Amino acid sequence: MKILLINGSPRGKSSNSLRIASKFIEGVSEEAAKRGETVILDEVSVSALRIEHCRGCFACWRKTPGKCCIQDDMADVIQKELSANLVVWSFPLYYFNVPGMLKNLIDRRLPMALPFMSDANRGYGSGGHDSRYDRSGIKHVIISTCGFYSAEGNYDSVCSMFDHFLGKGRYESIFCGQGELFHAKALSSRTDEYLAVVKRAGAEYASGGIKENTAGELKQLLYPKEVFEKMADASWGVNKETGEKEPEDLTFTKHMAALYNKAAYDGKDRVLEMHYTDLDKTYQILLGKDGSTVFTDNSRTATTRINTPFKVWRSISNGEISSSEALGKRLFTVDGDFSLMTSWNRFFGSACGAAGKEKNEVVPAGLKRPSMLTMLIPWITLWVAVSSDVKTGSLITLVVVALTPLARRGYLFTIWDRLSLAAVGILAAAAVVTGDGHLISNIGYLLFGLMWIASCFTKEPLCASYVKYGYGGDKALGNPLFMKTNYILAACWGVLYVLTAIWTWAARSAGYGNTTLIVINNIIPAVMGYFTVWFQKWYPARMARGK
Repeated sequence: MKILLINGSPRGKSSNSLRIASKFIEGVSEEAAKRGETVILDEVSVSALRIEHCRGCFACWRKTPGKCCIQDDMADVIQKELSANLVVWSFPLYYFNVPGMLKNLIDRRLPMALPFMSDANRGYGSGGHDSRYDRSGIKHVIISTCGFYSAEGNYDSVCSMFDHFLGKGRYESIFCGQGELFHAKALSSRTDEYLAVVKRAGAEYASGGIKENTAGELKQLLYPKEVFEKMADASWGVNKETGEKEPEDLTFTKHMAALYNKAAYDGKDRVLEMHYTDLDKTYQILLGKDGSTVFTDNSRTATTRINTPFKVWRSISNGEISSSEALGKRLFTVDGDFSLMTSWNRFFGSACGAAGKEKNEVVPAGLKRPSMLTMLIPWITLWVAVSSDVKTGSLITLVVVALTPLARRGYLFTIWDRLSLAAVGILAAAAVVTGDGHLISNIGYLLFGLMWIASCFTKEPLCASYVKYGYGGDKALGNPLFMKTNYILAACWGVLYVLTAIWTWAARSAGYGNTTLIVINNIIPAVMGYFTVWFQKWYPARMARGK
């Protein structure tokens, strides 16, 4: 398969439309490769060619049929199109049509047509000219971006023109509004989602046609009209009322404010204060039910204040460093209500790339995130059942150990799940042999505690193996604040269960009943659970304040 990509953007390789077209071709190529086809791509960048405008002399029809009198690069373009199986036209919308240089190229395609009037039904227009060459095997796809919030209603003249010379309904088109967003690193999360759909469309096109649901996704807005237009207006860096040039940091802050999702409003107005420490500039963003407003006069009382060098926050926004990693390294601090930070994606969306939880890592297909219940169920069964009735309890414990992998088969297992199943199985068997359920349950408490403590000497403390998926998966392991929090908690849980083993042994030696000990040994972990929930919020907030 030969693909000709005609890049009609004056920006050349920097074209936003080209990013979409390239992703479409990637999908086509991969699908063709699955069928054993070799794909040859020839890219023509119109901005790099010398193509003069048509003179209207009709020499290509009268004097030298099929050959233009102008000696430039157009003849080569025509030959490339004639030898292609698929032609992809890529260009931005310029004043509701194609860029001028691309229109020159289209005008110069005149030698490809015969001069005689034709009554062939092309589904458009009141007449036309037949092709000089057999082009029935050449397919065409038009891909374009525009600067409006939506492509709808803005491509009438483009479609009319292509209908005339390609035939109505004889080409595929992908028109995308909000084109300039594809150039913004800070919004790559959202634009990458769209590009993934474009690639899928390319694969479907190569297999017979773009499916209806995919075509629908391609027409969805990247951002709501209100959000996009706020970002577009701010991007010029000019004050809308005065027309004066605005500083870069203010433009950046307005961009960030534009991403506010007012649907996340929970009845509480918030004032986010951005203090750029390296510039000694402060801006306030009011987050309310009607949207966001940027204030430059510090007239509001901040509920959350972020103290950061401007270059650091810009790097976070561009995805060059994660906010969690930057916070862990004390590159910025946070005062006031820290809950805004932990809910950042809800208020500003993951595409903003700024502070808060990162996009969750996807676990293997068909599996749920690891659950600590998988690890706890065998241990709890051992402590309760074996200490109550050694023979029956051991049997119950062994059955639980055997059935847990089956019952929890929909979950991803961690190393701690596997170690727990093995350890509990061995302890239950030992209880049958020794006949001493109290001793075995005590050893169980001790081993469980030592497992938590031992995990503190690994790259991934035990609790982090379960909660990391809410913080970007393995990316969270590079977040010093996340890791320190989990190392502390793992150590606390480990010490608790080692002490539980000592306390239980001492209490039994003193004559305390088994039921009493089971109740106490379940109340203490419950209290520790409440401490864990509190500590996970308190400690990061304290560290964020630079304490």
